[in-house]
Amino acid sequence: LVRVKSVEPLEKFIVRVTFVNDVTKQIDLEKFLDGEIFETIRKDEKVFRSLKVIDGTIGWDNGADIDPDVLYYDLKPASIEEIKA
Repeated sequence: LVRVKSVEPLEKFIVRVTFVNDVTKQIDLEKFLDGEIFETIRKDEKVFRSLKVIDGTIGWDNGADIDPDVLYYDLKPASIEEIKA
C-alpha cells in the first residue's frame, strides 16, 4: 500500500508529497478539490495550506482527504469518473 509520509504546500494548489517508499512528487491538487467538503479549502488559501498527513494521506481538519493511491498513480479524481458514467 502506498501512503503519504509528508506533504508541503508550494504555490497555489501545488504540493510536494513524499510517500512512504521515499518517492517524491509535485502534484497540483486543484482537480481533486471538487465538491462541497472542499469548498472552503478551494476558496481560502490559509485553509488549503493547513493540509497535513492524516492516516497516510493528505487531509484537512474538516474531514476532507484525498486517496493516496489516486495521488501516487495519478488517477482521475472520483468526480471526473462520475461525470463520464
